[in-house]
Amino acid sequence: MESAIFGGWGTPSRIAARAKRILRGVSHRNRIVPRDPLPGQAVEVMVSVGGTHDRVSLYYTTDGTTPQGRRGRASNSEVVAMAQEGKCWNDLLWGYVNWYRGIIPPQGEGVKVKYKIEAWHSNGQDSLYADNQATDSGSATLFAYRVDQLTLPQWARDAIIYQIFVDRFYPGDSSPHFKEPDSPSGFYGGTLQGIIDKLDYFTDLGVNCLWLSPCFSSPSHHGYDITDNLTVEPRLGSNDDLRRLTQLAHEGGLRVILDFVPNHTSSEHPFFLQAQADRASPYYDWYTFTEWPDEYATFFGERTLPQLNNEHEPTRRYIIDEVAARWLSDYRVDGFRLDYVPGPSHNFWVDFFERTKEVAPDCLSIGEVIGNADSMRSYEGRLDGFLDFLFMQAAREFFALKARTVEEFDSFITHHESYFSKESLRPTFLDNHDANRFLWLANGDKRRLKLAALCQFTLPHPPIIYYGTEVGLSQDRDVRMPSGHDHLEYARMPMLWGEDQHGDLYEYYRRLCRIRSSHPALRKGERTTLHVDNDAGTYAYALRTRGEVLVVVLNNSDEVSRLSVPVGSVGLADGMVAADLMTGDRYVVAEGQVQLSLEPLTGTILRCSNPHFGAQS
Repeated sequence: MESAIFGGWGTPSRIAARAKRILRGVSHRNRIVPRDPLPGQAVEVMVSVGGTHDRVSLYYTTDGTTPQGRRGRASNSEVVAMAQEGKCWNDLLWGYVNWYRGIIPPQGEGVKVKYKIEAWHSNGQDSLYADNQATDSGSATLFAYRVDQLTLPQWARDAIIYQIFVDRFYPGDSSPHFKEPDSPSGFYGGTLQGIIDKLDYFTDLGVNCLWLSPCFSSPSHHGYDITDNLTVEPRLGSNDDLRRLTQLAHEGGLRVILDFVPNHTSSEHPFFLQAQADRASPYYDWYTFTEWPDEYATFFGERTLPQLNNEHEPTRRYIIDEVAARWLSDYRVDGFRLDYVPGPSHNFWVDFFERTKEVAPDCLSIGEVIGNADSMRSYEGRLDGFLDFLFMQAAREFFALKARTVEEFDSFITHHESYFSKESLRPTFLDNHDANRFLWLANGDKRRLKLAALCQFTLPHPPIIYYGTEVGLSQDRDVRMPSGHDHLEYARMPMLWGEDQHGDLYEYYRRLCRIRSSHPALRKGERTTLHVDNDAGTYAYALRTRGEVLVVVLNNSDEVSRLSVPVGSVGLADGMVAADLMTGDRYVVAEGQVQLSLEPLTGTILRCSNPHFGAQS
């Protein structure tokens, strides 16, 4: 969301200072094994302690209450004495960090475990609680996980997602021309009716899931500053329009997910205005005032986005039960893209996930988790999955900027796949509303975009198309201006229609959608690297199921490449025929290899039946 993408974490010196504070203190960061516990599984809890504390205690409850404890004694919960497992040297801290481990006993189906962790010293030194370094149990960070057997909705594995910025997509057939605001941050007139009028566009393209930008009441074009969570913004349409959109989309085989914002509201939200006006207001505790009425917690220092206090039970129940559950039950939306997931606590997301699955078991919850892989992975079991920002970065560096070698890109993909659970979804994307468009980064070279899209569509997790990318929509200014201010609206320009569209690019994306939908190996196959050549810029990998093998070959260079791809290791024997799904050409396997030639910055997908899956490795 907004400027949090790359610049929101502060200067390198501020980041280093924050890291040192964390390392000197008590750091858990939701490190548990297994990350998504099943009934009957014990849970290992890890914590690092950077100070001189020599005792670590974990307090937990299983009845929904909040655990409390101090100096190894629990007041309403069970207590686990955590044992020191070892220590390591940390260069940033220039000191030792001690690791402690504790075990929470196995629990039954549906049990929610809440816990806090305290480090203290046997000589009487003050306590510190992970992760917020509180000195008392009452204000300490509350961690949580739920023991269950919830599984990912099957439809989500087959999803091809189309991200729509509602104000910028299409005004509607009755008035098809965009408005001309004074600046790109103004309103261009896109509506929900415009999306309804273009439902045939999505089915022709081949996508099967629509992700709508926030369409609730808001004073801005982007909608992340909500003033009414239960009402559609009148500029975009009405609640009935949204209900009709989901109904018609479902009839046409399309799912609809909403962009959901639980972390903050607009400073113009009636709840916030009441909290500012009266400390006795029931909404005062819905926000965190450091100096009432004008100093309060915000989203990354943006005063127009006061942060909700989701640890306050009435706030949490409103966001989850009255807002999220309502859009699922009354409007039959299929799930949510969840804005700025690290804002609310993991404890909040455990409650959110449990309740939304109760209301709609087949719904999807995908989080925006901007950070490192550890942070992303900590949400496994708390959500269905998370947007893959790390893939976006790697793909842009490899295909658009040529800032990674083939070997570096393959290494990233290989490690990335093995690091996360196979049960957690990681939708991939090349660009979105918070970053420069891929085509702009690639200096308008559609070949690079096509090649990157071919790679994206041939990896197991659902691909996302940011509106307009498939028809050549770009921008004319960097969203990171020299002034230091973000101008994200330049990556959110109006959709191209009619003759303004790049037809060849659209047909390419259309073909990729058809191929992905027709071949389960691209969605569920086992991936194997076959060929890596840094000097030639060529790369090949296979995806295989018991029914077929697909071999993806990429030429990320400016020269024609003639290469031999070894395919014997994935069950393709001499004499077998591989059909080129992009061109219709056919290749015969000889001496365990497929030989082919690729034009600069092109790629292809070869298909062959696979009777030998499992016989060789």
